[in-house]
Amino acid sequence: MGFHYKVYDNSRPYFITTTVVDWIDVFIRKNHKLTIVESLEYCRKNKGLEIFAWCLMPSHIHLIVRAEEGHQLSDIIRDFKAHTAKAIIKQIKEEPESRREWLLESFKKAAKEHPKQGDYKFWQDGYHPVELYSPAFTYQKLNYIHNNPVEDMLVEKPWDYMFSSARNYADMDGLIEVIKIV
Repeated sequence: MGFHYKVYDNSRPYFITTTVVDWIDVFIRKNHKLTIVESLEYCRKNKGLEIFAWCLMPSHIHLIVRAEEGHQLSDIIRDFKAHTAKAIIKQIKEEPESRREWLLESFKKAAKEHPKQGDYKFWQDGYHPVELYSPAFTYQKLNYIHNNPVEDMLVEKPWDYMFSSARNYADMDGLIEVIKIV
């Protein structure tokens, strides 16, 4: 199945979103959220991912990212999704989780609909890359990302949300090092 959205120029930044299957709220648990943070940091340090902005919501993650020269954004995101899916499924199986049976059954059902996925399918297909073609469009997406937790009524101010680069942009300590868009 092809997607309409594609990375055409790895030198450009992209707004991307990747979502858990069926929009399941997995990222309400600290351990799962920290797995995403650690994996993004790993990709930043070791796989050539430049992160300009990010926000982890309960069922999805928004990013503004670019691949360093010599790297492919699609490869980095593929590896990020594969690693985090395996790690979070393992956490669900092995760590305290009140929704364990329901979550695993949901991911098994999704995998049956996509046979090449293996036993579990965690992430929806694709990541919807949208090239940031102008400063105005870039700032619109940056504001959207940072205000997502406010709109969802998780926090009152964007920088109060720990799992977002809004903290970096407010000159506060963030969980992930980012390259600020100026």
